[in-house]
Amino acid sequence: MHPPSGIRQRAGLAGAAAALAAIVLLSSCASRWDGRVFRDGDLAFRVGPTPASWREIETPGALLSFRDDDAGATVAISGRCGKDGDDVPLVSLTHHLFIHFTDRELESQETVTLDGRDALRTELVAELDGVPKRFSVFVLKKDGCVYDFMHIAASSAPEHGRERFAAFVEGFATLE
Repeated sequence: MHPPSGIRQRAGLAGAAAALAAIVLLSSCASRWDGRVFRDGDLAFRVGPTPASWREIETPGALLSFRDDDAGATVAISGRCGKDGDDVPLVSLTHHLFIHFTDRELESQETVTLDGRDALRTELVAELDGVPKRFSVFVLKKDGCVYDFMHIAASSAPEHGRERFAAFVEGFATLE
């Protein structure tokens, strides 16, 4: 016995709606990052060239993230607007990124210019659950948004990974 036609029709429409939602979701995810430009609602920016050794990965809380298999590192880019940027100094925003880490050893910290604004570049080694990691971090505030760029690697990671990361970040510019 076949279900009444109204039930078949609703089931068919539900299936079609689910398929359409999946297509929209996949296409919106794909359109967020084109290899050089990221767009998500009002948040839009470009970065420098993505090194060939980087592959995109999913990281909770990051807008974009990559694994650099060549350098044994993870790269994560986060951005948030209208939440905490206007009256918080770059040093404090950077410090907040490492609040759960122990044995922090600051190697260097300098003000650099990204997209016409001051940004704070920090190099440090810190431990999480007893595991030391080397961090290269850029924090930038622009137009009510805060951007965090992080390169996370083993404490003995090769320098060339951080150099490629710096070139990637130095290409940053907000877009309309």
